[in-house]
Amino acid sequence: MNTLWKYKFWIGGAVCLVAVGLVIGAMRPKHVSGAQPGGSADVEVVQVEQKDIPIYGEWIGTLDGFTNADVRAQVSGYLVRQGYQEGAFVKKGQLLFEIDPRPFQAALDQAKGQLAQATAQLANAEAVQRRTELDVNRYTPLAKEQAASQQDLDNAIQNNLAAKATVGTAAAQIQTAEAAVETTRINLDFTRLISPIDGIAGQAQLQVGALVNPSSGPVTSVSTVDPIKVYFTVSEPQYLAWRKRFPTETTREAADKNLRLELVLADGSTYPNTGTFYFADRQVNESTGAIRIAGLFPNPGNILRPGGYGKVRAAIRIQQDALLVPQRAVSELQGGYQVAVVDGENKVSIRTVTVGDRVGNQWIIADGLKRGERVVAEGIQKVRPGAQVNPKPFAAVTQGR
Repeated sequence: MNTLWKYKFWIGGAVCLVAVGLVIGAMRPKHVSGAQPGGSADVEVVQVEQKDIPIYGEWIGTLDGFTNADVRAQVSGYLVRQGYQEGAFVKKGQLLFEIDPRPFQAALDQAKGQLAQATAQLANAEAVQRRTELDVNRYTPLAKEQAASQQDLDNAIQNNLAAKATVGTAAAQIQTAEAAVETTRINLDFTRLISPIDGIAGQAQLQVGALVNPSSGPVTSVSTVDPIKVYFTVSEPQYLAWRKRFPTETTREAADKNLRLELVLADGSTYPNTGTFYFADRQVNESTGAIRIAGLFPNPGNILRPGGYGKVRAAIRIQQDALLVPQRAVSELQGGYQVAVVDGENKVSIRTVTVGDRVGNQWIIADGLKRGERVVAEGIQKVRPGAQVNPKPFAAVTQGR
């Protein structure tokens, strides 16, 4: 019995010691994650930067060929040959399709035969005319001397007039036959559907064996894609603001010529070649209040194709002495913007600021900060107004647009 009681007493004492330890542990102050033993939180800060910086506009763009040509049949017939690879580069004059030429060759041969016949008829008519002219010349002096009757002279003159009319008719028939030859030759040439420009040939809309005619639609299309055209729309206020910066036609033309466009492709990459301004449309769209602009981009290798989408960017003005901070340093709260400012004693104050344009991963601060002030860019969730912090340089600062 004494042993059992001793064992129970030892167990009870151990439980009491554990409980006391837990209470003492709970009463110890806990450190905030990232804070120093003295209570200062680790934060990363960046100085407010001031410099001139370009302000970029950005618009959705649509790619299109510089020249787009539909290839259509001009005569009726069956396609007998395809002479190009779909999607390949073709040269001006290269054969794309051929329509069965045999009926058109036969028509040309027939027209040539009719021309030869009309030429022979003209030669005969001219020979008759020459004979009748000789008769008139012969009978005229004889009739004056009464060696020939006046009736003989009148008949010779009538025959000559008739011969001249026949020559005129034969000459007209030759012109008609020559026109028929030219028409049939053109129709024969139309059996060869050739590329009207250098460019990329599209998918064939009809296959060999199909019956085509002038109303059957394009057989294929060819687009010049180097340079490639990019269409994008700019709001009317943006367009007017740009134009008002250059009061004369000379300055406007120079500004348009020097404007450089950037293109962000569908995969998020920036196209390596910059583009130039090409033209502005003649009118503002009444339903959207925007004006259509076209730019030209070099396209070596024909990588870009019509129908693609991208974002067009251009520096539309220069912001003088802009104050810049990382976007992550700015907190939005109920429609307003705040930053955590660290003073010379490493104490935090929360300050309301007015933001301007976004430039890449930075905000332009229009009001509320001064050059050289330090703002919290990392660890802003740890700070409170008046708190002491342990500032370190912000390692993730990336300058750019």
